[in-house]
Amino acid sequence: MAGDGEEALEAFVALHGAALRASGVPTQYWESLSRKLRGEVFDAGDYFGIMQVEEVDEEEEVDEEMEEQFKKKPNPGNGPCFKVIVTNENGLQASNPDSVFLIDHAWTYRAEHARQQLRRVPGLLHRMANLMGIAFHGEVPDEGSIEQVLQEMWKYNQTYQLSQGTAEEKVPVWYIMDEFGSRIQHSDQPSFAAAPLFYMPQQIAYTVLWPLRDLETGDEVTRDYAYGETDRLIRKCVLLPWVPTEELDVSCFTPEPPDEHYQGILAENKEKLPLAINPPVYAKDKVFKVFTDIQQVLNNLTHPRFVFIDNEGEADILYNFSHFKDYRKLSEERPEVMVNQFPCENLLTVKDCLASIARRAGGPDGPRWLPRTFNLQTELPQFISYFQQRERRGEDNHWICKPWNLARSLDTHITNNLNSIIRHRESSPKVVCKYIEEPVLFEREDVGLVKFDVRYVVLLRSARPLRLYSYDVFWLRFSNRAFSLDDLDDYEKHFTVMNYAPGVTLKQVHCEDFIPLFEKQYPEYPWTTVQASIFKAFAELFQVASSKPAPLGICDYPSSRAIYAIDLMLKWDTSRDGKKIMQPQILEVNFNPDCDRACQYHPTFFNDVFSTLFLDETDNCHVTPIV
Repeated sequence: MAGDGEEALEAFVALHGAALRASGVPTQYWESLSRKLRGEVFDAGDYFGIMQVEEVDEEEEVDEEMEEQFKKKPNPGNGPCFKVIVTNENGLQASNPDSVFLIDHAWTYRAEHARQQLRRVPGLLHRMANLMGIAFHGEVPDEGSIEQVLQEMWKYNQTYQLSQGTAEEKVPVWYIMDEFGSRIQHSDQPSFAAAPLFYMPQQIAYTVLWPLRDLETGDEVTRDYAYGETDRLIRKCVLLPWVPTEELDVSCFTPEPPDEHYQGILAENKEKLPLAINPPVYAKDKVFKVFTDIQQVLNNLTHPRFVFIDNEGEADILYNFSHFKDYRKLSEERPEVMVNQFPCENLLTVKDCLASIARRAGGPDGPRWLPRTFNLQTELPQFISYFQQRERRGEDNHWICKPWNLARSLDTHITNNLNSIIRHRESSPKVVCKYIEEPVLFEREDVGLVKFDVRYVVLLRSARPLRLYSYDVFWLRFSNRAFSLDDLDDYEKHFTVMNYAPGVTLKQVHCEDFIPLFEKQYPEYPWTTVQASIFKAFAELFQVASSKPAPLGICDYPSSRAIYAIDLMLKWDTSRDGKKIMQPQILEVNFNPDCDRACQYHPTFFNDVFSTLFLDETDNCHVTPIV
């Protein structure tokens, strides 16, 4: 029997050892934890109890220290206050290998499905309302109670991410611990630690709880809600959902990060910068050998001066789908080989970097063509200060949280709830951008006035001197429901990316049809004028992106060429002379964009792109020089 136990432990450690080490679960508890997970042993009730803390009647005399404690009101929610205490008469010894406990999760979900689940899962709303101290009477879920739970849940939420799977499967999972786990209060000197563990055999996550010291009967069970944060100001910010303070006395000024920030990004990306080379010169009639792993290129490039080859070593042009890293080796061994990307182009394509370099154009607030953006990892105090100032002035405070580096609106959330934004920082690195509260809308006959965004494909021929073109065809995406600043989790009202959502209508309008419709709706704003302001924003963006040497800017490697897709919206703004204008708002810059629609409607698309980038021939190529 002992042999079985050892084998089971070995198998358990092989599957979960890395996660347990990363969470800091001491090895002395692993054997007991493995046994409790296999047998689904929830024995916390033998050691702990939940105690309701009575509110003190003001007329009763209490000493000052007690009063302070009550003012702090330990519970995360607004209902009755609870504490978890050790009830076992022998207390609890940290050295006892059995002193590790499983906490079940009452609700596990992805943020975008929360409202739907509260409406549809029997008993869920009732349980959550009870757990959060929200009054809920009746059997049928009502929108008011659902809204309260959606606001309050950020005080109870915990998160984890799956490390394997599709982009969709890697979107952070949020969960709320059961009544026992959710009643454990915060302390800066916690008595316990807790961490989620995804138990592979059952494909279920639990929270593991273990003591940090010996406890006696009656001692409180606490954990650190800002675990791992050592900086005092950041801790204060992270704890705001539970420990509200007066206005945060911090400047909301966000200058561009120092040079070391960019050097750190280069090191993290493991990108090796090229050596200086002379720009290669090619024969006028040379036929270029192209090596590519992109099916759209293989299917659509038919220009006679390009031929495909299977041997990467013989190629004149490397047109790769994935990011190229070792430019140094390429510049040393094959400087004449052209590549479809630039060293350090992530300064454009990763959202936090885009916001950083844009400050070169518009100062600490950023340029007018980029929504005000904060990096939640490095600029949380400044963001909170800015949010609170806007709140005090009664200004709109809707924000959109985006992961640094995910496409298709995955894990992207619109909210005016500060607690939600603070907590989203825990799930994956994010920026928070001012949500465009006054977008220029488009009248859809079937729906009404909807949001739309525009995608331009730009071609970067060289960084220094800067040579940038725009493809003459642009693409449009529309929301499916009329716009209003409510129902913030209604995807079809607030988002425009419909081509990846199953069962969702995709409204398509070709740019040639769009322009007359747009000008009919906005006769005072001819599209040529709007497009000129869009191109001016693109020019400014690429000028600041290439204004400093790598890694502070895009590297001016002479053998680099690239195409990017820039997504933008238009918002109503006021010019310096008081006129109402349509101001372009750049949302993101995409590396190696999906060109399926481009090829479908414009069969010469890749011939045009390759002629412009690699042959320097732009006649009849449907491109317009921007810079």
